[in-house]
Amino acid sequence: MPGVVNVSVVVPTYKEAANLGQLTKRLFAALKKAGMDDVELLIVDDNSPDDTSKVCKVLKEEGYNIRLIVRTKERGLSSAVLRGFDDGFGSHLICMDADLQHPPETVPDMIKALRTPGIDFTLGTRYGDAGGVSEGWPLHRRIISGGARMLARPLSPLSDPMTGFFGITRATYESAKPVVSPIGYKIALELYVKSKISPRQLKEVSFVFGTREEGESKLTGKVMIHYIKHLYQLYLFKYMPALVFLVLVVLALLSFAFTTFIA
Repeated sequence: MPGVVNVSVVVPTYKEAANLGQLTKRLFAALKKAGMDDVELLIVDDNSPDDTSKVCKVLKEEGYNIRLIVRTKERGLSSAVLRGFDDGFGSHLICMDADLQHPPETVPDMIKALRTPGIDFTLGTRYGDAGGVSEGWPLHRRIISGGARMLARPLSPLSDPMTGFFGITRATYESAKPVVSPIGYKIALELYVKSKISPRQLKEVSFVFGTREEGESKLTGKVMIHYIKHLYQLYLFKYMPALVFLVLVVLALLSFAFTTFIA
């Protein structure tokens, strides 16, 4: 029987049944090697028309500490992650994709980083010293990723703001939750900006981004449009107070100049 859970690994899914077996077995093998037996795997599925439920049931029967939440009324990656964080038992929360592009073997390093004193947010990055992308990653995806990364750079010090591989302490998550929006797919960027934590509370972990072996990519034109809308909202959130202050200063100076001129 599973013991005390201190870490919840949340994986949002839609039609990812073909990847779940390998993901689960590789993840718990890596955790066992690292001596981590206090981790649960929480699958949040958007009512996939495949064998996701059956696969999770078999894995559960094999002894893996895995839980499945099936959503029938909600849709969307970000809201699925938030649901998983809400329902997870851990005080430390990790999010990763199901398609194996985020290597399960890196999860113990993410957990260690998040458990470092003073760290409240950890980010899996392709742009660290040991990071990168697999040779099979198409050129157009590299170009899209690079452009999206540049657009987000003014919002945070994250070296890879596009990643969905990240961790956050529950206390930090709970503090940000009242203002978090589930729009779009870049929930890591959303949570980092909305939590207002400092760069000193961030620790990045390098990984090599793999290629999808099973299932279909979720990157579509609609996703990119949602990303632009998401960035717009985040820029307003971060810079609107400063803009309002600047406008008030300008108005005050104009008012002072006007009254001085009249006098």
